[in-house]
Amino acid sequence: MLCACSGEQFKFEEAPQSPESLATRDFSASGLSSRTGDWESKFDETQVEEAESTLKETLSLNYEEARALLGRLEYQRGNFDAALQVFEGIDIRVLAPRMIRAIAERTKQRKPRSKVDNVLPNVMSMHSVSLLLEAILLKSKSLEELGRYTEAAKECRIIVDTVESALPKGMPEGIGEDCKLQEMFHKALELLPNLWIKSGFLEEAVTAYRRALIKPWNLEPWRLARVQKDLATTLLYGGAEVNIPSQLQVNGLTTPMSGTEEAILLLLILSGKMALQEIDWDPEIMDHLTFSLSVTGMFESLADNVEKILPGVYDRAERWHFLALCYSAAGQNEVALNLLRKACGSSEAKHRPYFPSFLFAAKLCSLCPNHAHEGIKFSQEVIDLAKHQNEHFLGEGLKFMGTCQGAAARVSVLDSERIIFQRESLYFLNDAVALNGNNDPEVILSLGLENAIQRNLNTAYDNLMIYSDMMAGSSKRGWQLLALIVSAEQRFKDAETIVDFALDEAGSIDQLELLRLKAILQITQQQPKKAVETYRILLAVIESQKEHWLQAKAFRHEALKQQKLEMEVWQDLATIYVDLCSFLDAKACVDKAQLIEFFSPRSWHITGLLFESRTLHKEALASFLVSLSIEPDYIPSIISAAKLMLKLGMQSLPIARSFLMNALRLDPTNHEAWFNLGLVSKMEGSLQQAADCFQAAYELKLSAPVQEFE
Repeated sequence: MLCACSGEQFKFEEAPQSPESLATRDFSASGLSSRTGDWESKFDETQVEEAESTLKETLSLNYEEARALLGRLEYQRGNFDAALQVFEGIDIRVLAPRMIRAIAERTKQRKPRSKVDNVLPNVMSMHSVSLLLEAILLKSKSLEELGRYTEAAKECRIIVDTVESALPKGMPEGIGEDCKLQEMFHKALELLPNLWIKSGFLEEAVTAYRRALIKPWNLEPWRLARVQKDLATTLLYGGAEVNIPSQLQVNGLTTPMSGTEEAILLLLILSGKMALQEIDWDPEIMDHLTFSLSVTGMFESLADNVEKILPGVYDRAERWHFLALCYSAAGQNEVALNLLRKACGSSEAKHRPYFPSFLFAAKLCSLCPNHAHEGIKFSQEVIDLAKHQNEHFLGEGLKFMGTCQGAAARVSVLDSERIIFQRESLYFLNDAVALNGNNDPEVILSLGLENAIQRNLNTAYDNLMIYSDMMAGSSKRGWQLLALIVSAEQRFKDAETIVDFALDEAGSIDQLELLRLKAILQITQQQPKKAVETYRILLAVIESQKEHWLQAKAFRHEALKQQKLEMEVWQDLATIYVDLCSFLDAKACVDKAQLIEFFSPRSWHITGLLFESRTLHKEALASFLVSLSIEPDYIPSIISAAKLMLKLGMQSLPIARSFLMNALRLDPTNHEAWFNLGLVSKMEGSLQQAADCFQAAYELKLSAPVQEFE
């Protein structure tokens, strides 16, 4: 039997440069060290035949085995051309059927824990098979070293085809104990897809990866994990969709429908193995999983996997921040803010402050007026920390401070507090613009929004023009706010022109809100027919996209936003039909809206308007009160209830005044509330107070946008 194959297993991840190789040691053991030491790195065919004859005579090898050993020697010495020349003399395609038979027969006849091959006539030994497989593998590596990747891949594929033909159900246990067949095959499984990638054949590479994973080949856990990870990254970043072959498809909920889904399943498997400590922690796996779940909108699934990570991998504050990012992206800002409170709370007081958590908490608070005062505290922490260690974030801290101060002004009960917060808001936002205005267009947008809310329309218009220039007209939010500012100047036609221009520039998703704004502008210009037509187009676009959002279950928060927009469209249409006294159409539109969300304060408010138009005052008041029971601070229902009470007579005036004062507390710039308060004062005989209220209503109406700025 071939003694040279029973020695130490050969490693070739990097091509060795030293001539003191395993093959050299094998020959030295047989008395050939004097000959091998004299060989040159390049030699002609005569020298090959001479060396081959010597090996055959000395070690009792056949032609192919002698060439395999000689080629191994040349590969170990780094002589890839010479090695390739030697390996070319082995006609593996002729030998392949014999090798397949040998592998199949000897694995079938193998006794448990046997260290010797059974004697089978006319069947190659497993050591001979292993030696020939190693020769093919080294030939493939030689071609790779010479830059001939496609040829290398084809040679490497011969190994996989041969073993797979012999062992169609996978590698039996214990086959790697006494020969190198399993080791050579495992290395070929790993090498083959890499060679196809280098050749530029992505589909062949993915197929090779799948072949390595589809059957039980006794891969070590670390090697199996590496193949799964490489396949996942190839599917994610390869830039081509490689369909799963029909023979590998299984009908079921877990069957991947695309390459990205297949990559996610592989990465989830690897993540589970890391959680169970079956494989070592690999941060790259988490990075790839984060990317894949993010681009598919599966942020809650990402959060679940982050929570499974064992303690110690991330610091507590870092883990909470990571989870907060996941939940915020999923539209659950309250959950995210609760996590950030932990990261920034007293439990972490002894540790160094984790700056990203404070910054993100300030941002989330700036998005919700109810958290404005808490946001001011977080923003102050950001400013203080930025002055000492993160100066480049100082502008962000000032921006969030200004935004939170503005939000605090809008929820303040006292006028004195509101004035202070409004002044501080502009102060901090102007500081942020002075610091980062040239590099951060968002701070310009925040300043423009705050100026618009405070009815500094000329300044707001200038801010938005600067912002549009910086964004090169690519921001839907910028166009929308600019159109609202122009509408607040009562230039409705110009505002509609701006919206039309924005529609040409916007993507399909951004167009929806712009179409609704266009319809509202048409209503304001007393063009109900045009508005209805615009709403018809908008509903058609929503309907065409609905199937997409139903299939893309991962983007649930985006689907909910589109659903809310659809409800608002039906509510807008109902309002138009109420004004046109088309009560049946109005009722149909309200019913459509309530099918989407029954407990919507605006739907009940419109129902009240519908009853009021039909002089059913008690039913109207009941609808307004239902609206207020759903949302106590819903200003339109507060004002409508007060107007109904005015019609009930003098005894209801105090209640009406209370309602209107509450509306003005919530929104001091609401011209309709001021007007109705003037009516109450006039009915009570306070003519001067009534005149002041009417004056305020008139001035505010001249600067009122067709929609809320926020």
